[in-house]
Amino acid sequence: MRWYTALPTVAVAGGATMTAYASLYERTRWTLRRFEVPVLAPGSKPLTILQISDLHMTAGQRSKQEWVAGLAELEPDLVLDTGDNLAGFDAVPAVLRALDPLLDRPGAFVTSSNDYYAPKPKNPLKYFFPDHKRVHGVQLPWRDLRDGLKGRGWLDLTNATGELVVDGRRIVFAGVDDSHLRRDRYDLVEGEADRSADVRIGLAHSPEPRVLDRFAADGYDVVLCGHTHGGQLRVPFYGALVTNCGIDRERVRWLHRWADPTPQHPNGTWLHVSAGLGTSPYAPIRFACPPEATLLTLTAREA
Repeated sequence: MRWYTALPTVAVAGGATMTAYASLYERTRWTLRRFEVPVLAPGSKPLTILQISDLHMTAGQRSKQEWVAGLAELEPDLVLDTGDNLAGFDAVPAVLRALDPLLDRPGAFVTSSNDYYAPKPKNPLKYFFPDHKRVHGVQLPWRDLRDGLKGRGWLDLTNATGELVVDGRRIVFAGVDDSHLRRDRYDLVEGEADRSADVRIGLAHSPEPRVLDRFAADGYDVVLCGHTHGGQLRVPFYGALVTNCGIDRERVRWLHRWADPTPQHPNGTWLHVSAGLGTSPYAPIRFACPPEATLLTLTAREA
């Protein structure tokens, strides 16, 4: 057999191997990321934040549920959930069960599209066209999830502000609903973030620049987002093929500077985008982008 006649067979075999890896192995290679964010006053002791995002949970995903519950062993000072928790009608008990050990700790959350609506099959090529028509499934029992989280003391920051005292530090928050669906109502939370607080944190499910700029203008030290799945399918040495929102590919996941420091806002604004822990049930693959949660350690900035 000539070498070129074997190319189709090799290509098919290689594609099958990559698909098997992406769907059977990497999709459940639960990963903890760690970053330090220098936003506390000089001399402050560190403050740890566990960010959970994009669980896309179904009732039968026992491995994911057990891994998330085990994150309580990190003993974070604060837990923040940036949405897309549900992927099925029967998922609310599973999400609350997975989060149960963490719900004893101070926390806050925002709701988003895949809390409101069930996923539907779609052509993945649509993600290459930012203005494609969005198709939603039927409504999920998102209120049950919201009430379960609030009932354990977590703040609902969906188009709302809030405040917590954590380990003796006063933290002020602002959050918005899903910006990708244009459900955000920043006008309800706008205004200069309280400079007397120890740290100022923004929450948004989707990292849309028009919203991030407003958080930065109001002096939030760090904004946490999800939604992008880190690209979900990444090409080595190139990165994410798509972002599924207005964020640039270079900042589609992990910690980046969004706004530089100014005399008025000496921390500037940091952005952390979680690559998330799940996928749509109709696209259960990840490549070069394992599912993850993040432990952010807020540290003292230089004097």
